[in-house]
Amino acid sequence: MDKGINPWTTVEKKKIYENPWIHLEEHQVINPGGGKGIYGKLHFKNKAIGIIPLDEHNNTWLVGQYRYPLDEYSWEIPMGGGPLEEDILSAAKRELKEETGLTAEKWERIMRIHTSNSVTDEEGFIFIARELTEGETAFEETEQLMIKKIPLAQALDMVMKEEITDSLSIAGILKVARLLQV
Repeated sequence: MDKGINPWTTVEKKKIYENPWIHLEEHQVINPGGGKGIYGKLHFKNKAIGIIPLDEHNNTWLVGQYRYPLDEYSWEIPMGGGPLEEDILSAAKRELKEETGLTAEKWERIMRIHTSNSVTDEEGFIFIARELTEGETAFEETEQLMIKKIPLAQALDMVMKEEITDSLSIAGILKVARLLQV
């Protein structure tokens, strides 16, 4: 099987819904086995950007907020959306400042991730931010955030206890813990 050849055939696409953040399409398809089918594709108009800020003692910052789609409270790494045409590092710097008030001198991209590739084309990027300076937050109107500074090892424990369930947060925390051998 050639990994570069798409075994799906798109017969027809139809826009179902659109708003400033997402575009939902219904696709009539011929699947790899030759059968007719339907596929929903959710296109995000932003890239997902996550940041793991680390101080010199391997403390990190989490943000907590009530997530409307889940109908529950969620602890997460600082994150947000970066417009597709925006440089991902610029978006990461903006999101870290908005959500935590932190700025960083050193940045390292550690991960590219697809958040749910069976239904969406959303692409995410995760950074480590170091040499931090504290400042003022700039929450968006839709954000009512709590911020906490904790050891990275505690954030890893929160992942393992399912106290952190966000996919970008889990992936980023696990990767950083592995890189730092926490």
